[in-house]
Formats: sequence, structure tokens, C-alpha cells
Amino acid sequence: MQIDSIEQQIHRLLSAQLQGVMATQQDAQPYTSLMAFAHTDDLRYLVFATFRETQKHANLMSNALVSFLIDDRSNDPVDYQRATALSVFGRAVAMVADERAAYLSLFLGKHPGLQDFVASPDCVLMRVEVSCYRLVSEFQTVRVLRMESPPPTVDRP
Repeated sequence: MQIDSIEQQIHRLLSAQLQGVMATQQDAQPYTSLMAFAHTDDLRYLVFATFRETQKHANLMSNALVSFLIDDRSNDPVDYQRATALSVFGRAVAMVADERAAYLSLFLGKHPGLQDFVASPDCVLMRVEVSCYRLVSEFQTVRVLRMESPPPTVDRP
């Protein structure tokens, strides 16, 4: 039996899930939001959209560090052994005009129903520059992928 690489497992989970929970920081407390996201094939970026006049956007403007949790749980007791949870750590930045089109296409390719939302002048498209992935499976198997230049490295804590 062939075991998938951590990159393959991460890519498969990110591709299968439409939403995740993003944590920002507000007054030294975690602030969580359910977010639609897309990812780049090289796993270096997550893309999401938000209105400017939200608490999460205000939080990001004061502290760009974020954590994203994406999982495949089914709300069933078997999840303890079968579910996979992925923590994504990084820095959120707003898109600049010349890069927005490519990321918008990526985002809408996964979330075509959000076209009107992202077309709003009050909406900002952002990306998370991923520094690290932490993949937990089989209840306590933890694998870490650090996104560094040149290639990413894999740790097994």
C-alpha cells in the first residue's frame, strides 16, 4: 500500500473542503470566523474574501497573523480515528490590483456562488502567505510541512 505524501494529503483535504475556520486576534483573544477559501496548487497561499467593515478585517489590519482550521469530520464518533484536521499558519495580506484577477479566478473556480459577494466594492480579496501546515490524522498522528524557500520541509514532531 502506497502512503501519500504530506503534500498530497494537504492538497486533497484543501480541494475537498469548501470552508474552514479562520482565527484572528482581537484584544489578545482569538476571534474565529467560518470562511470560504481556495488554495494554490503549490500550497503557498490560501485565498479568501471578506467585507472591509467586519471585525475580522479590522483584526487583520492590526495583526496579520492567522490560523486556519480545515477538517473532514462528519460529526460521527468514527471521526476520532478517521477525521483529518489541518491547521494552516501564516500572514494575511490584501491583494494588489495587478494580482487580483488570477486569485479571483482561483477563488470563483471553487466558489462560483460567491460571484456577487466578491464583486461588491466593499469586499476585499486576501491571501494567506502560508508559513506552516500541521496535519493531524488518526487521532494523534501529527505531520508538519514548513513552507520555506526554496522547497518546503517536512517535520515529524
